Amino acid sequence: MLLLKTDKARLELSPGVRTLSLRERSLLLLADGRPAAELEALYHGAGKDIVSKLLAEGYLAHAGATAPAPEAPKAHAAAAATHAHPASGAAALPPAPSHALRSLAGTRMYLFDICERMFARRNPALAHNFLEALRGARDRDSMLDVSEALLEEIELLAGPERAATVRERMEQLLPTPA
Repeated sequence: MLLLKTDKARLELSPGVRTLSLRERSLLLLADGRPAAELEALYHGAGKDIVSKLLAEGYLAHAGATAPAPEAPKAHAAAAATHAHPASGAAALPPAPSHALRSLAGTRMYLFDICERMFARRNPALAHNFLEALRGARDRDSMLDVSEALLEEIELLAGPERAATVRERMEQLLPTPA
């Protein structure tokens, strides 16, 4: 079953709001339009508890369930249209975040999570260097520079398909150029 963010989740992910843990927030960033099973498998299986908690607290909702009252009408309509006409044969990509959800902070958080999961245990020094570089990236261009180096390492470690998936999601989260 696909999971969707509620308005409560969007509020949590807005700048200056920090009531959830880093793992809970990163799972929220990834959630929109993704299958519950995929999110539950994150964090060595600990994602299952996080998904349950986020569902219980109203941050996430099942796409097939009746729409939660606080969800924005246009977001619900877009989600309904996406799920009413699924792509034939192939799994549909998660919907791109709305323009309002694109941010350097969201992109940085997503890349922090990827860096932690892929490099922290295998190469702590490399992970530390990437995390510091991500913290220092204060504009779109510097974020792109750091992410290109990160994507090269991901390609070496996990292959071009994984790097392409990370690149695609990162481009969905990055703010559009001015």
